[in-house]
Amino acid sequence: MPDLSRRFLLLLGCLLLSGCAGYRLGSTGGFADGRSIEIHAFQNQTTEPRLTEELSIALRQQVHRDGTLLLETRDRGDILLEGSITRYVRQGLTFQPRDILTVRDFEIQILAKVKARNRNSGEVILDREVTGRTLVRGQIDLTEAERRATPLLMEDLARKIADLLVNEDW
Repeated sequence: MPDLSRRFLLLLGCLLLSGCAGYRLGSTGGFADGRSIEIHAFQNQTTEPRLTEELSIALRQQVHRDGTLLLETRDRGDILLEGSITRYVRQGLTFQPRDILTVRDFEIQILAKVKARNRNSGEVILDREVTGRTLVRGQIDLTEAERRATPLLMEDLARKIADLLVNEDW
């Protein structure tokens, strides 16, 4: 009987370990394996203030959250990320029922030209325009509603940029 329970435990252990056979530790591929990134401040070519600061914060948080790339400063990153914010657009989606000029909900879109290059070789790894979007419920104070939506907008843009950096399907 004890021999049967040992065999059962051994079989159970093998089954449990084989369930983890397809699991991978580390990144999902791409050029990011074991690399570090340095994020330079983006240029703001729009008339909206504070966008570069919000984007820098969101990009750093997203890179840190993802964990595939190591965030570096002071000219030590393997990959240099830079770019410019080229467009900021508000577009009305829904309007007040009795007043078609007053926006109730609108979408904000931001367009950024993003460029990533290898510090050592100078090879351009990523050169693309990326769009971030968020929806805003326009209340009485549209300016305040838009100000509150800016971190969400930048988070969406930063997530898309980080996804492009760590996935190899550019």
